[in-house]
Amino acid sequence: MKLSIVIPTYNNLEYLKSTIESIIKNSKYEHEIILHINEGTDGTLNYAKQKNMKFSYSDKNIGLCKSVNLATKKITTDFILYSHDDMFFCYHWDEYLKKEVIKYKDNMFYLTGTNISISEGLLNYDCGSSPEDFDESKFNEFCDKDNSQDLQGSHWAPHLIHKDLWLRVGGFSEEFNPGDGSDPDFCMKLWENNVRIFKTISKFKVYHFSSITTRKSNIRLNNGTKTFLLKYGFNPRFFRKYYLRGDNKKVFDGKLDDPSYSLFMIIDLIINKIKYYYFSLFK
Repeated sequence: MKLSIVIPTYNNLEYLKSTIESIIKNSKYEHEIILHINEGTDGTLNYAKQKNMKFSYSDKNIGLCKSVNLATKKITTDFILYSHDDMFFCYHWDEYLKKEVIKYKDNMFYLTGTNISISEGLLNYDCGSSPEDFDESKFNEFCDKDNSQDLQGSHWAPHLIHKDLWLRVGGFSEEFNPGDGSDPDFCMKLWENNVRIFKTISKFKVYHFSSITTRKSNIRLNNGTKTFLLKYGFNPRFFRKYYLRGDNKKVFDGKLDDPSYSLFMIIDLIINKIKYYYFSLFK
């Protein structure tokens, strides 16, 4: 199963190299890797050219959403895997994805990897804080021994989606640039198009060096929660909890149903509506 792996990057060459090297080394199948390079003044542009890699390019940082949308125009396969540029992929990650994909008769699914990091992952385990001090053997051992179950309702990267679904929902919504809130928004658009399989694959693990790009001092993050609230009438947390049912690491148990109203849901919805009208008046 050949995939198009789309990676937006912004002057983050050492982490990007580690990501690409892990994909090449640990894939069972051959895939195409497509970058969007923002600026590339740290050598990323030259690196991509020397490696004869596919990429789109902007001479300034245009944000994650627009970057991914541009890069996906270059795909040649049926499936898009979106990844950050600071992730290390586990051994035979793509075989675990293939085993999952062939279970479905259609392409109405959204599959994600299990994000491992020091303190901010789905699973927390310290294998290093950068490619320089990354303990690959420790990570491999953890992946071999961990027996965590697949989870319900994730919206974490890396995620896999069929290109037809990507095109149907229009990719990432660029009003969420530079990126905060773009993942739950993308999942909400899938939900509105009747996708009900939102699943985290336990065996497909990546080690994440904790969003190094978004920590850069010259990046001003957007208020994704406010944008999401004004767009849908409730915030991302409400969507995760009552639609995706992914707030408490719930074990995957099949297709999701439409949310059923409870007292707690109604109270949360009322609070969200109050915030919605407040932001609508003072935006």
